[in-house]
Amino acid sequence: MAEDERQIRAAAETLLSGSINSQRSSYTQQSITRTPDIILSEDLIAGAMQNGRMSNVRRFFCLFVTFDLLLTFLMWLICTMIAGESLESAFMNQVVHYHIKTSLFDIVMAAICRFTVLLLFYALLRLNHWIIVALTTATMCAFLIAKVFLFDWSTCNQPVFQVLLILTSFVLPWVEAWFFDIRVFPQETQARNWFRHFAENEREPLLRGVTSESRQYTSIEPPGTFFTPMDSPDHSDREDESARKPGGSKGFPKSNEALGSKPLAKLTTEMVEDYKRRAAVLIQYCHNLLQSEDWQIENIMSNGDIIFYMDRPKPEGKILKIVGTINAPPSILVDQLFDEIESLPSWNKLVTESKKLQYIDENTDIVYQATSPQGGGIIGARDFVILRHRIQYGNYYINSGTSVPFSSLPSRSNVVRAENGVSCWAAEKLPNEHSRCRFTWIINTNLKGWIPQKIVDKSMYTALVDFMSYVRKYADDIQRASI
Repeated sequence: MAEDERQIRAAAETLLSGSINSQRSSYTQQSITRTPDIILSEDLIAGAMQNGRMSNVRRFFCLFVTFDLLLTFLMWLICTMIAGESLESAFMNQVVHYHIKTSLFDIVMAAICRFTVLLLFYALLRLNHWIIVALTTATMCAFLIAKVFLFDWSTCNQPVFQVLLILTSFVLPWVEAWFFDIRVFPQETQARNWFRHFAENEREPLLRGVTSESRQYTSIEPPGTFFTPMDSPDHSDREDESARKPGGSKGFPKSNEALGSKPLAKLTTEMVEDYKRRAAVLIQYCHNLLQSEDWQIENIMSNGDIIFYMDRPKPEGKILKIVGTINAPPSILVDQLFDEIESLPSWNKLVTESKKLQYIDENTDIVYQATSPQGGGIIGARDFVILRHRIQYGNYYINSGTSVPFSSLPSRSNVVRAENGVSCWAAEKLPNEHSRCRFTWIINTNLKGWIPQKIVDKSMYTALVDFMSYVRKYADDIQRASI
């Protein structure tokens, strides 16, 4: 009997150990597959060449080559001054009447030649091979070794700086060769392959390997992997869930309740009037964009949605628009999107936080929104402070928005404060249709920071398509809740 119990216990321990190891292996594998997207994001940005311009890492290499030349020339001047020669005398003795045994100016000339060759091939011709930097380094080292044997050291009373000049000229070419081979070439190759992969797979999700995986396994993620967003108020996970449902209570909370922290500064009468003036101008601008004939078609989706773009002078730049049909009455849809803005993260996966900051009037307010990192971490988390206004303008029900400065809400750590130039959600009645509308989203966003334009465009196109799918599902939920 005791032997049977020992066997059963041993079998149970074996099964438990195998289960734990399997879970650890699964967690480790997920970490391995997710981590590179975040760790390599800085390398990808540094190695990317945007609009034909030189990458950051190559530009640093060229600056270092320039520093090499200037440092070599400066040390030669110091050696000349310490020897007691004037600049004119040194020029005559070491340049005009040059001799390899008495002159050190040939080291400066070698640095000039190396500088010229490296910038020619790596700055102008954009060569992506290590052969040139290897040849210049080998040639420079061979020359300096020969220089040590041929130079007449007896002419130098204290040859400390002469020795430093030769040693510096020997070390710097090796640093340049190492940096190009270890940094410039690998990072540019990686960024080039990464962008080419995106160009060949335009319909793949932008948040590959991070977002898709998290959505797929949301229902089975262990509780320990949930994290409250940065800077969230204490006990924010205990908020009233009824406020996040489409049929929840309406109305704006008090301004100090919107943040769940210290009270915000109260708006003065002048500030309220200024915000109302901005909102009126914004509505007119949004209506002009909705009526504009300058839009050009970017892409037509299989479900009938159409993505448009418009190029405007800076600071506006590129404005995007997506148009599609939604199964909801236009007035109800726009009112719901305006009144229930705090429930936005519950159905729009692009947004992680959405809070009302200030109430101005029943159709105007200021909200705070934050988005999650995108592009595998290349585009970090962004947040916005947006002045919103809704109105019926002609055939359109418009919910407009634009970024405004808000000193009461400083920037958060690890989150970039981005700006919306102009944006709006607009719903238009369809002929002979009462339960459907033509829905339009116009967006003009400055994400701030140095991000390749191709990544920004890819991110925005993906956001437009994803949002339309989210708002359709949200509209269906509204219709079911009203039945």
